[in-house]
Amino acid sequence: MTSDLRDLYQEVILDHQRHPRNFRVIPQPDRVTHGRNPLCGDELTIYLKLEGDVVRDVSFQGFGCAICMSSASLMTEHLKGKSMDEIETLFGSFHALLTDGRNDAPDFESLGKLRVFEGVRQFPVRVKCATLPWHTLRAAVEGNGETVSTE
Repeated sequence: MTSDLRDLYQEVILDHQRHPRNFRVIPQPDRVTHGRNPLCGDELTIYLKLEGDVVRDVSFQGFGCAICMSSASLMTEHLKGKSMDEIETLFGSFHALLTDGRNDAPDFESLGKLRVFEGVRQFPVRVKCATLPWHTLRAAVEGNGETVSTE
């Protein structure tokens, strides 16, 4: 990864951390799930508004490191209008991006801006920060109201 590309990625992550998108509570959400990463101190709550199996609105609230907050922000931007099946596919692609770098999967390109997290896999302790919003979302999609923990 070139220095210019790395700088651009850092800029996107910091922008979403400073100005998170969809950082709010959805009135009367269909699903709510809380997640925490005790190692880093990240905590967030995901709110979903569904229409059938399609996400009509998704938001989050919480606090944490730049990686976690920007991951949640970019995730919520990316998921509006997606079906539950599409979300599961995106979850798998994002998880693979961070854990084994499979960038040859057919759906890798579908990650769009989420690819800024590709460099996180070089810092294994930060992988949990980036994936916490996704694991929390997955629990919300499954209707599991229990708190998700990275421990």
